[in-house]
Amino acid sequence: MPDLQRRVTYVLPICSAHPRTDGDFCDYLRRVSAIAETIVVDGSVTPVFEEHAHAWGSMVIHIRPRADLVTPMGKVGGALTGIRLASYDKIIIADDDIRYDEAGVVAIENALDHAEVVRPQNYFSPTPWHALWDSGRILLNRISGGDWPGTLGVLREPLLQAGGYDGTVMFENLELVRTIVASGGREEVLLDTYVARRPSTTRHFFSQRVRQAYDEFSRPPRLAFQLTWLPAAIIAFRLGGWKTLAFAAVIIMALAEAGRRRGNAHRVFPFAGSLASPAWVLERAICAWLAVGARITFGGIPYRGTILSRAATPMSVLKARLASRKPVLSENFDLDRLERSIVG
Repeated sequence: MPDLQRRVTYVLPICSAHPRTDGDFCDYLRRVSAIAETIVVDGSVTPVFEEHAHAWGSMVIHIRPRADLVTPMGKVGGALTGIRLASYDKIIIADDDIRYDEAGVVAIENALDHAEVVRPQNYFSPTPWHALWDSGRILLNRISGGDWPGTLGVLREPLLQAGGYDGTVMFENLELVRTIVASGGREEVLLDTYVARRPSTTRHFFSQRVRQAYDEFSRPPRLAFQLTWLPAAIIAFRLGGWKTLAFAAVIIMALAEAGRRRGNAHRVFPFAGSLASPAWVLERAICAWLAVGARITFGGIPYRGTILSRAATPMSVLKARLASRKPVLSENFDLDRLERSIVG
């Protein structure tokens, strides 16, 4: 096996109602476990957990989340469980729809030589219609600070010294990055490191529209800007009709295409993603207001039987909190108890 295996730990939190034993997923675990220590932290119900252990438990370290780390945003507890068990300081955290190749793992490993947390760029493979629609969002984000992928690279020790990151917020990846930066770490956005992502089902895609808009409560200026889009569109239509809206759509497509040309993203993003960008802008123009309505009506966004009110912790709050605390997460680690939970 390549030497890279001895330098990187891949942490994959999962919680599934149905067994993930399909060929694509099992083949991917086989490939990634050949180039990195791979820890799957599985919060699935017992029958599903046991079937997972039988299907791919021998390829990876397959464990349950630690009970004391379980959070409303379940991925956080799974990630922290895996990070605490990891043998190596360089960690890749990834959702179960992420598909790294060896070049992507190497790029993350190299970037962590000079940053404490790194963000690669996801792209959809394959690209059904709703993946093209969501690609419009990604391309526009590439010209405004970078997109937020379903995977991050992070150094283990700085995150543990910060006490982990909050699992009671909606935008958990932003929370992790802010925690690292607030503790003095460096973030790098890897606009030219492309990592494939499997598209969701159409049903799941629709279920995510308002939730993604709610994430912008973590970045009030962006939310305020997006809340102007619907009134602006209505005013533009009343004053100039369809021609004005068509002109605005052309500008949006041009901006998305600029994102597609940045960092050679055109190699993995089809031109149709740029063409779809006005549809995403219309979606967000509506869903931003629905997110505000959810905040007023429910106090937050429904998520797995609970309500999450906070999108992420403000940077100023994190800095004050981290300045006044002592590192505790990496201390008193009951390794024996965790080892007893390992299956396979």
